[in-house]
Amino acid sequence: MTAPLPATAPHLPGPGSGPGPQALAQLRAWGSSATPPEVKAFYAPRLATQDRSGVTLVADQAYGPHARHRLDVYHPEGDGTDRPVLLFAHGGGFIRGDKSDRANLGWWGAQQGFVTALLNYRLAPEAMWPAGGEDVAAAWQWLRGHAARSGGDPRAIVLAGESAGAAHVAAAAFIRALQPADWQIAGAFLMSGPYDARMERLSRDALGIATPDPRNDAYFGAERADWSEASILTRIDAAPFPVWVGMTERDLPNMQVQAGALFHRLVTHHGYQPQWQVLAEHNHFSPSASLGTEDETLAAPLAAFVRTCARRAQASA
Repeated sequence: MTAPLPATAPHLPGPGSGPGPQALAQLRAWGSSATPPEVKAFYAPRLATQDRSGVTLVADQAYGPHARHRLDVYHPEGDGTDRPVLLFAHGGGFIRGDKSDRANLGWWGAQQGFVTALLNYRLAPEAMWPAGGEDVAAAWQWLRGHAARSGGDPRAIVLAGESAGAAHVAAAAFIRALQPADWQIAGAFLMSGPYDARMERLSRDALGIATPDPRNDAYFGAERADWSEASILTRIDAAPFPVWVGMTERDLPNMQVQAGALFHRLVTHHGYQPQWQVLAEHNHFSPSASLGTEDETLAAPLAAFVRTCARRAQASA
């Protein structure tokens, strides 16, 4: 494993790097009440003109036997080698979502010089805990064997995820039982994920979580003898590696609580030094949707983290 990254000051967007006036006004109007369809509709015209030049897309690469075991791989054109590799898992509350929803991230990542793979994973209730973490690990293993064909460096694979995708990335990255024997990642970038099924189960009223819960009940089950067994926070046993933990200023309450809890547990119980950031003005659904626009609120820290992790992994190889 690589050594942990030192703690760094949060990235503060400078002039021209945050949301433009219209986007800022919309984000403030939404507050924390934005819905995925609203966010998608708002950003769609802004992404219609996203630059896709110099990038090749190889779609629907099978990394496993299930119909959803598929990757879209975006890679910079040209003869470059040893490029950083970014593997991203979409959100969707464990029960929905598709890699195509984050195509903007694929085009953006490749234009940063990263071989960028967007992951589909099995959905609940067909696939339950810990299927998502297993799928992330399987996708990593496929990329490890195939990244070099697109100019990527198998030593420099960074995992990233949003919401449910962040939970799946965290499960694969922190729980050794889900990792193949040759497991080694350069880092994990975790945005607004649910990491503690036990806490969510016990605090539904306080955090405004529905009962029955269509997300967690579908993935973790409605009844469980030991909720800690399905809670990433209580299952962490991987040695420290570079981690970025973040949430948004207007995030869902349960995601804010769990981002802080994950950071606290990594530092106090497991010897990690994760980076920490709260993305100004954004809500639970908007940061990844903004990639490929003028808004660098998420783009800047994500690109910096991938580059730093790749350099560190390559230097220590």
